[in-house]
Amino acid sequence: MTWFRCPEPRPFAALRLFCLPHAGGSAVAYRPWTKEISPAVEVHAVQYPGRADRMGEPPVTDAERLARLIAGATAPLTDRPAALFGHSMGAVLAYEVARLLQERGAPPVHLFVSGARPPHDRGDERVSDRDDDGLVAAMAELGGTDADVLANAELRELVLPYVRNDFRLIEDYAHRAGTRLTVPVTAIIGDADPHVDEATAARWSEMTDGPFRLRVLPGDHFYLVPRRADVIAEIHAALGVPA
Repeated sequence: MTWFRCPEPRPFAALRLFCLPHAGGSAVAYRPWTKEISPAVEVHAVQYPGRADRMGEPPVTDAERLARLIAGATAPLTDRPAALFGHSMGAVLAYEVARLLQERGAPPVHLFVSGARPPHDRGDERVSDRDDDGLVAAMAELGGTDADVLANAELRELVLPYVRNDFRLIEDYAHRAGTRLTVPVTAIIGDADPHVDEATAARWSEMTDGPFRLRVLPGDHFYLVPRRADVIAEIHAALGVPA
């Protein structure tokens, strides 16, 4: 299972939750979730190529190809109801994975999109074209811990290539007409996120014919780190599982 990290297998869990990290992120971002989420949910965090224990693999440079690879890896695990959660870049990838799964007759029961502009309103900022210092500065503006890592000169040579790749991948992404979702979608953002505001996040509703909910929590782009309990409570409520 190269694509997923499951810190705590739960063979009797009613649902699986597939979590997709942000640009420059890895599966470790979701490790703490396992201890706080309902025992009825088994967490599988996606590990993108080119980082962490997949450092020796070349990163994927195209968002649609990456979504196809993830959807293909997910397919054998859809013997139980599955939900998708993606943050930032991961939200757009989760949306594309959801479309692919729906096309193949195994739609997710819910799509959670966090800290992200919708697929058809991505904006035109180009962080990937900046020099190394500019890339680190952009990460610092968004908040979170990644910028602290990138400020370490010894780690830049190792980390910056896949961070830049991820930014380029999502900045080159263009939404294409195709399968329209019918599944429920919940969008969650931080109220001080410089990347996406409430009005923009509300446009995720245009991506599905299913129910839509928008939740705004205190915090910046990485609001979900200090507000993890609130995010998990939202997941519990949407999936109808006990806390």
